[in-house]
Amino acid sequence: MKINAPLLNTIAKKFGTPTYVYDLDRIKHQYRLFCEAFPWPTLKIFYAMKANYNISVLTTIKNLGAGIDAVSPGDLYMALSCGFDPSKIIYTANNMKDTEMEEVAATGVLLNIDSLSRLEKYANAYPNTKVCLRFNPGVVDGEHDKIKTGGDLTKFGILLEDVNKVKAITGKYGLKVVGIHEHTGSGLIKPDSILNAMEQIFSIATRENFPDLAFLDFGGGFKVAYGPDEVPVDYKLMGAQVVERFSNFCSSYGKELELRFEPGKYLTAQAGQLLVEVNTVKHNRNRTICGTDSGFPQLIRPMFYDAHHTIKNISNPEGKPSVYDICGNICETGDLFAKDRFLPEIRENDILSIQDAGAYCYAMGGTYNLRPMPAEVVVENSKAFLSRKRLTPRQLIDLICRESTDINRL
Repeated sequence: MKINAPLLNTIAKKFGTPTYVYDLDRIKHQYRLFCEAFPWPTLKIFYAMKANYNISVLTTIKNLGAGIDAVSPGDLYMALSCGFDPSKIIYTANNMKDTEMEEVAATGVLLNIDSLSRLEKYANAYPNTKVCLRFNPGVVDGEHDKIKTGGDLTKFGILLEDVNKVKAITGKYGLKVVGIHEHTGSGLIKPDSILNAMEQIFSIATRENFPDLAFLDFGGGFKVAYGPDEVPVDYKLMGAQVVERFSNFCSSYGKELELRFEPGKYLTAQAGQLLVEVNTVKHNRNRTICGTDSGFPQLIRPMFYDAHHTIKNISNPEGKPSVYDICGNICETGDLFAKDRFLPEIRENDILSIQDAGAYCYAMGGTYNLRPMPAEVVVENSKAFLSRKRLTPRQLIDLICRESTDINRL
């Protein structure tokens, strides 16, 4: 399920480059697959909107019935602006300030607290209210060290061994713990990680410790295959194991709880791509370097995580293959999308598609070198629509100057 090359070339011609393209139908497909993989009667999906906050994407996900996993006030206000009900938003920030806590609490959204000190402050400010608690399951996994969120070396979550300290605080202030949360990491590569993490959470999520639970939330981190040699995870097999263990837990707890997950990249990564134009082909002795009109601030994953993104030459797909380095237009040597990549002949003005760019790409972007972010186009039922326009360099500078309190001194 991919947008065909003729439509992509039309999009590049009509909207220019660089441009992100999101396939809304692929997002719907991924959502259905996820629901089928985890057939629990009260399965609830809370989309991790940090992966991609495009309004068209959020609206599509809302219409599918999902909620939102928000991690900042900006996330929260964007979700509310897109029509998500506060009851379908969970707020999981770490190292928040008191003012942030107060701002979020005023919206009525459920807070997910991940430290003892913040729990104490929350309880003191909002006694006798509902709360969710994030625990660290002690299970370490993820496709890169920078995105492993479990284990004692990470900043996330309350240690399982501190459950009695948690109970002392919640009991003192009359807090009602309605949910227990954990998140092991992003791009989980060990098949048993989520099962092991579940067992760790089950060990503390007892009637004795937390008698008012309505749900257990096992986060996200569901891996997608970025590279050609990566084997896709069998989520139906995983889902069957998860449902079996969760069912057994609910029986022992004496109540059927909601099973919650927070997929981000699973829903959107493979639905997105970045279209760039080749403006330079340079032969440096034994290397051929292709320069494009985008750069790492607009898709940082290869530079930041050593991530692999498949690249296709959509304007010359039948060209004679050769080996290329694909680089950007930023004043940094590490500004590479790919190295030693075997691709059909690349010529100046060709359009390249950087695949699987629907998660943690635009969302992690910035305007380093004062280059504006790409446009965003969405495709639904084979029709393309501009979702977010690209600023011109002049518009970007005008915006910065308007926001500056020091502009009158220039």
